[in-house]
Amino acid sequence: MSKAAPSLFSETVPRPLADRLRPQKIVDVVGQDHILSQAAPIGRMVAGKRLSSIIFWGPPGCGKTTIARLLAEAVGLYFEPVSAVASGVADLRKIFESAQGRRASGQGTLLFIDEIHRFNRAQQDVLLPYVEDGTVVLVGATTENPSFELNGALLSRCQVLVLNRLDDAALELLLARAEQMAKRKLPLNNEARTALKAMADGDGRYILTMAEELLTLPQERELDPQTLADFVQRRRPLYDKAQESHYNLISALHKSLRGSDCDAALYWLARMLSGGEDPRYIARRLTRFASEDIGLADPQALPIALSAWEAYERMGSPEGELAIAELVIYLATAPKSNAGYIALGEAMRAAKEFGSLMPPKHILNAPTKLMKDIGYGEGYEYDHNTEDAFSGQNYFPDTMERKEFYRPTDRGFEREIKKRLDYWGALRQRLKTR
Repeated sequence: MSKAAPSLFSETVPRPLADRLRPQKIVDVVGQDHILSQAAPIGRMVAGKRLSSIIFWGPPGCGKTTIARLLAEAVGLYFEPVSAVASGVADLRKIFESAQGRRASGQGTLLFIDEIHRFNRAQQDVLLPYVEDGTVVLVGATTENPSFELNGALLSRCQVLVLNRLDDAALELLLARAEQMAKRKLPLNNEARTALKAMADGDGRYILTMAEELLTLPQERELDPQTLADFVQRRRPLYDKAQESHYNLISALHKSLRGSDCDAALYWLARMLSGGEDPRYIARRLTRFASEDIGLADPQALPIALSAWEAYERMGSPEGELAIAELVIYLATAPKSNAGYIALGEAMRAAKEFGSLMPPKHILNAPTKLMKDIGYGEGYEYDHNTEDAFSGQNYFPDTMERKEFYRPTDRGFEREIKKRLDYWGALRQRLKTR
């Protein structure tokens, strides 16, 4: 049930194609069968005529608002839509008062909050008692990760359902519906039709808006991909550098580098750059990668990372982005080792475990007579004066057994380091048995 009845003049105002093609039944919604089919969560709720509170998490244009409206109709609830951007606590209290009145007369209310992640913690807390006692069934819509943006108390009262970006098949179905309503084909050749779906980037509302514009062209004119690109403004890739996309894409870049997949790493780099990410942030993360995942398997990785970062700082965008791309290629194709990263972690744990142990006295300097008298520096062997420039002395605290933190791999330059450590280990053992 909708809150607003159609006005006398509503049909005289042109409605956007996306609105005219808005599904009238749940079965008409495209691309979300995983939650809408009879065996899926919403399908079961509709069949039982019993709706629980839900958070819809999905990208723009995937049908969150439409599904909420159709759910209210399917289970006989009054549909109360609000936007978290334009509404505050006072608005919510009026809605709850009206919902309580409807409830007393046997009418339930579905409160749909668009962009619910825009509510602050205090505003979210206002919802809790009314969701808890059933005054409203809450359906929230968000493009952001609910676990980051919604408080735990609200999440515990709602089922989070993830909506997918629309795939090519779903977008094609929307184009077919637009053509059926217009009673004409879109003026696109096959390649341009494919390009339009790519431009939509999974957003059904966007592709219908573009279709509406294209249907204003003369029918005899057929666009190819180039003329289509000239006609429409390419959709900016879905990316929010302050929210989850920011973390998802840098994670994808990092793991592609770790997996030595140069082409995939370049793709994720391009996605971040085209989405407006700060290249300095990327350079900083790549420098961390050089230390964490390559380390001494290629000692040049860290200096090259710093050089690429400096090159970007000197040149800026877009010229400096090539230096970052070259760094990505270098890191992806370099031998990998996290032995240094693991070694530091184990050493930090040992430092906490053993507390404030003193170094052995023989490796302490003795600048005063008192320090000499109590044994500082006594018995220290100057390694350069020994055979092989290696004394084999103990450098761990006297009460702590020797630990092995750094275990180099057989990859890249670490193979040479391993040979050195094995040589010193054997020499240390030989000197100990003398």
